Amino acid sequence: WRPAERGGGRRRRRRRRRRRRRRRKMAAAAAAALRAWFWNERFWLPHNVTWADLAGEPGGGLQYPRAAHVLSAFPLALGIFAVRLLFERFIAKPCAINLGIQDSGPHRAQPNAILEKVFTSITKSPDAKRLEGLSKQLDWDVRKIQRWFRHRRNQDKPTTLTKFCESMWRFTFYLSIFFYGIRFLWTAPWFWDTRQCWYNYPFQPLTSRLYYYYILELAFYWSLMFSQFTDIKRKDFLIMFVHHLATIGLITFSYMNNMVRVGTLVLCLHDASDFLLEAAKLANYAKYQRVCDAFFMLFGVVFIVTRLGIYPFWILNTTLFESWELIGPYPSWWLFNGLLVTLQVLHIIWSYLIVRTASKALARGKVSKDDRSDVESSSEEEDVTSNSTKGVFSTSSNGSNRLNGHVAGGQWTGEE
Repeated sequence: WRPAERGGGRRRRRRRRRRRRRRRKMAAAAAAALRAWFWNERFWLPHNVTWADLAGEPGGGLQYPRAAHVLSAFPLALGIFAVRLLFERFIAKPCAINLGIQDSGPHRAQPNAILEKVFTSITKSPDAKRLEGLSKQLDWDVRKIQRWFRHRRNQDKPTTLTKFCESMWRFTFYLSIFFYGIRFLWTAPWFWDTRQCWYNYPFQPLTSRLYYYYILELAFYWSLMFSQFTDIKRKDFLIMFVHHLATIGLITFSYMNNMVRVGTLVLCLHDASDFLLEAAKLANYAKYQRVCDAFFMLFGVVFIVTRLGIYPFWILNTTLFESWELIGPYPSWWLFNGLLVTLQVLHIIWSYLIVRTASKALARGKVSKDDRSDVESSSEEEDVTSNSTKGVFSTSSNGSNRLNGHVAGGQWTGEE
């Protein structure tokens, strides 16, 4: 019986090995089929162009954008995130303190075990029925319990100093990348003649300066993805998470099929107004209201001019009409232009919201507050300001004003 047992064990092991080999082959075949489908040349590239044509010259000669290049954005994004932490601690924070911004949070709630249990386990905003029950249980006035929950919610909110440091980092980056883009594009032929974006496409060499500009923008958006989980939490967290993914997808997509020339124009154009928005937020946190309003108005003008004027008549004109004439349409061309046209629709909506908010601000005399406000006003503050017309500046966080660099809809609204 021993030889039979040993023979049966060998047969079972052989069968298991054969099954594992079959599974590996099936998985490899499925992966190959998926890769072939995703990298279909007839989708990504013009007719009669293959990926082999864009492989570049051996020995590091003529180079074109390649999919593997985007992987370098990940370590760079981590580096940007690390630089940001150092910047906020050693540069932004001292600047905020010099401007009189204190590192003090809102009024803390009086310790109460019963209310704390309700807050952490049941609800952070109790309804009228629960408030009545707590009032009877604690022998507290309902308004006092409401004030306690308001203070308790505010304890978890970031301080003005934290918000100032985040905005100062984004202001610094947006301003730097905008001037880098302008300096780079000033000597680029397609900046002065957009038809140069399509001459000899897709066989347009990738220069080092173009590569660094594109990958730096991509890495910054990846860093926003990382930091979104540590930054100030907003009500639109999920929306902005999806938004950052969409932005990364757009930048990556245009890099893959070598539409980087027109991509640099889009990036630079959208960077033109973002640092103005962050400057207005910084002025608001420092309580320079006139400076805040001036920067917001300037931001609105630049935004409308670039998004409703330059973008359609410069960018869309070359991507829709000049490219059709010079290279003709193909599947990814349709997708790329569809995304850009959708972006223009969003520009119109956002511009309307900015104009509406600016009109209300002019009528009141000040720029209005974000409906996603970071810190709720306490009941004492409500007593003082309930009849006031004072407005507060509308802001967003984590780059939430951007979709490849734009202001998010619904962001600039009147007071609740």
